[in-house]
Amino acid sequence: MTTEQIQNEIIDEFSVFDDWMDKYEYLIETGNTLAPYNEKNKTPSNLIQGCQSRVWLDAEYKDGKIYFTADSDAIITKGIIALLIRVWSEKTPDDVMNTDLFFIDKIGLRENLSPTRANGLVSMIKNMKAYATAFKAKYES
Repeated sequence: MTTEQIQNEIIDEFSVFDDWMDKYEYLIETGNTLAPYNEKNKTPSNLIQGCQSRVWLDAEYKDGKIYFTADSDAIITKGIIALLIRVWSEKTPDDVMNTDLFFIDKIGLRENLSPTRANGLVSMIKNMKAYATAFKAKYES
């Protein structure tokens, strides 16, 4: 599935909810779908700076694709990183670096986040793109 197809799927899933409380509930459920995160990876180097809550992000490059893993100590933030992983995990560095994340605005996520959570979202995206840039430089140059 392409990043565009995955984002359209996310938009469709969120479109069944009219109320943002229901969307938050769905976001929390989405966070619960993340694969268990290895506790030994909860290190300062994997901690995303700029987030109100703690978010750990790690990535592995295998067979030309990036595999992201993450965890958060906040349930809504965990849902947000789960959505980003859904779009970008198992994609190439170019996919990650060049994807327009249109689903964020289409589902109304950005406008329904507190300013500190919105900053955290930007930090998560920057970190994931940084992994893609590093993997591309290391393995595809």
